Amino acid sequence: MKQQPNQINNELLAYNKCVQAAYYKILKLTKNQLATIEYEELRYSLTRSDRIIIHEFVTPVIYLRLDCTSYGVYAIHYGFELMQKATELSKLTAFFTRAIYRLTSKEITSIDIENSVHTDWVIYNPSELYEHVEERNKHHTFALIKHKNSATQRKRMLSVA
Repeated sequence: MKQQPNQINNELLAYNKCVQAAYYKILKLTKNQLATIEYEELRYSLTRSDRIIIHEFVTPVIYLRLDCTSYGVYAIHYGFELMQKATELSKLTAFFTRAIYRLTSKEITSIDIENSVHTDWVIYNPSELYEHVEERNKHHTFALIKHKNSATQRKRMLSVA
């Protein structure tokens, strides 16, 4: 049985809405994790929104983008700075990667959006991208994510007091 155009449009709208909701959950969790980084320069971000790039988030450590493909389907692209050693930042990038795949898994979402995570291109050096965009900034908005102590940092401060 052939699907009607309205049914296809409704399914696409529902799919895109679910992808967008997952994207903003990933973004919120990522910002919360970035807020725990003590170094201010790593908490700077550049964001962009337009018709094709629904939302783009660039930091020196993380890259996250929600865009609309040429055929009207929403897609999530991502990237993270490669780390040579296990550090606070490598924990952040591991958390970020797990969050992307966990929050887009069919076990979590009401609609199967696992194919929304695209890896046809991946940013593996967001620090260079951040510097490039910052120098030639025409479309992005600059912001600083306010620092918040992590649970570990709060415990450490309480034990000293």
